[in-house]
Amino acid sequence: MKKKIMCVFGTRPEAIKMAPLVKALQQAPEFECAVCVTAQHREMLDQVMEIFDLKADYDLNLMRPGQTLTTITTGVLEGMEQVLRQAKPELVLVHGDTTTSFAAGLAAFYQQIPVGHVEAGLRSFDPLSPYPEEMNRCITGKVATLHFAPTAQNVANLAAEGVTKHVYKTGNTVIDALHCMVQPGYTFRSQQLAEIPLERQTILLTAHRRENLGDGMRQIFAAVQQLCAAYPQLQFIYPVHPNPAVRRPAQEMLGSLPQVHLIDPLDVQDMHNLISRVYFVMTDSGGLQEEAPALGKPVLVLRTETERPEAVQMGTVRMAGVQTERIVQLARQLLDEPAEYEKMANAVNPYGDGTASVQICAALKQYFGL
Repeated sequence: MKKKIMCVFGTRPEAIKMAPLVKALQQAPEFECAVCVTAQHREMLDQVMEIFDLKADYDLNLMRPGQTLTTITTGVLEGMEQVLRQAKPELVLVHGDTTTSFAAGLAAFYQQIPVGHVEAGLRSFDPLSPYPEEMNRCITGKVATLHFAPTAQNVANLAAEGVTKHVYKTGNTVIDALHCMVQPGYTFRSQQLAEIPLERQTILLTAHRRENLGDGMRQIFAAVQQLCAAYPQLQFIYPVHPNPAVRRPAQEMLGSLPQVHLIDPLDVQDMHNLISRVYFVMTDSGGLQEEAPALGKPVLVLRTETERPEAVQMGTVRMAGVQTERIVQLARQLLDEPAEYEKMANAVNPYGDGTASVQICAALKQYFGL
């Protein structure tokens, strides 16, 4: 008898990282794999589903105008209760640090169904930063039975919390996704992006995190202003998050700069292929800290902490924080000192070799005694 496994996710980053695992499970004769989406973020999620040719067996369709962490959490708990009672999976897989992950994991726990946590063991050790992600992943780890940790440091973080059983070091599934996304001669689907000449020295900027809203965002944008003034040959591409608290200051501070291209959010394939063509990346994202180094691109992290310290230790990312002076200083170093750039570009990415999904499948077979 095949073992019934349900993969649950609700946002674009989750879908990107779960897609190669879903594909691997669907191809494994030992498993019957169902997909449940909460659609915590509807439009961005649908883009990934289409690119990876994934179909949802269950769709909670939760996204609503003005949704809050509370409404998402209660919606996932109530919706997953019905789904789990109907589908009766023998294991539920959730990913990372979203509200969907922790609430779906808790719903499975309430039904006494084992939970597997993909991308387990990441810790910033500050419950309010990143918010609410740090607490989400900690809670998910508490209800999980199996823990698929990308790195040795993640394994050590779990051990420090007393979690040593069913812990597997697998690398990160995002590297699996990258391997099938980046293509030579790729044509961008975004018309805005296709019209930007990438022959110029280009920096990819992403900034959207809750803890950076307000002064932090303005400090980041002030750094971009200074860099544009100092380097006329430079251009920035900034896919702007739809949150009005991001869009308003971006338009106010960057909208009139000809060197800055404010464009709509990109689908995953456009984003990965864009990363492969830029000079370096400035971001407050978590996933880009793993993805860009896999493509040989240095990353300046626009945050005061990271739950991915391995990247800092290996030299693939540097912590720029959210102070204008520090951001400009580190960007100038990469722009002015070729040796510093090469050191980061050629550092070893600690997040695996693109076989994480295969390793997780093997661990699941071992867990079920197959």
